[in-house]
Amino acid sequence: MSSNIAFRTPEAASAWQRWLVYSPVARIIIFAALAFGVGFAVHNVLRTVGWMAKTATPLQHALAGLSIELSATVVAYAILVLLIERRSLRELSLRTLPTYGVGGLIAGFLIFSTVVGVLWLCGSYHVLGVNAHVDWLPAVLVAGVGAGIGEEIVTRGVLFRITEEGLGTWWALAISAVFFGGAHIFNPGATLWSSLAITIEAGILFALLFHVTRALWACIGLHAAWNITQGTIYGIPVSGTDAKGWLTSSRTGPDWLSGGVFGAEASVVAITVCTLVSVVLLMIALRRQSFVRPRWSRRSKVSYEATPTS
Repeated sequence: MSSNIAFRTPEAASAWQRWLVYSPVARIIIFAALAFGVGFAVHNVLRTVGWMAKTATPLQHALAGLSIELSATVVAYAILVLLIERRSLRELSLRTLPTYGVGGLIAGFLIFSTVVGVLWLCGSYHVLGVNAHVDWLPAVLVAGVGAGIGEEIVTRGVLFRITEEGLGTWWALAISAVFFGGAHIFNPGATLWSSLAITIEAGILFALLFHVTRALWACIGLHAAWNITQGTIYGIPVSGTDAKGWLTSSRTGPDWLSGGVFGAEASVVAITVCTLVSVVLLMIALRRQSFVRPRWSRRSKVSYEATPTS
């Protein structure tokens, strides 16, 4: 269990440092402020060079969005870990990229292909043709690479990991999953149901995957492959955003089955498939006894064990 706690407050830290620098709330706020500042600066630079203009090409718009998201999240996270927590970036170690990163990509493709396969068997997903000339690169950069890296750093690397250190794994799972689902409520075609679906199928799944692997690359790979497979390959809207994929497709049937305009992520099929994967990950975590208790519970256990017996 202790190995799942990446950061511990230095013993020599003063009282004000414990509250204003090293506490979970302080570190989350520091990250948010850094990400906003870096993202704002990069946004202004790209606007100056014309990549944010309406006349810019789709690829320039995609590169601009990718640059803003990656610079903001990666730089802010590196500063948080290296300068504030003063530890190595082991959850983003390049040595784990060939294993966890590639594994995540394969898992994301297989999971969403299973969702589409079930929808097809149910008569909801229909292939209308093949669009061999689709401009796939902008979507891959923004919905795949950008969302995969940026959203996973924010939600799993910062929110889940730091909350887990303070409140324990169960609360971290709930808070990060609800945050992730709620963040999609402003997407096109979003409803309370679609946000609940994202909370259950992705918020819990990605958090458990990070808890089990302690590697952000696994979450990044799965997230990126999920979006790319959904939009760029199968031509299904990605979280409400219209997607032009290699396959031209349509979905029919009730919204609870097809997912409606939001996409297959709002389908009970996606919820069921992802919940089954989450159950497997949960069983692995419980068997390892890796769940982290709340900080006050850990302190009570340490104090009890340290008390001499008569």
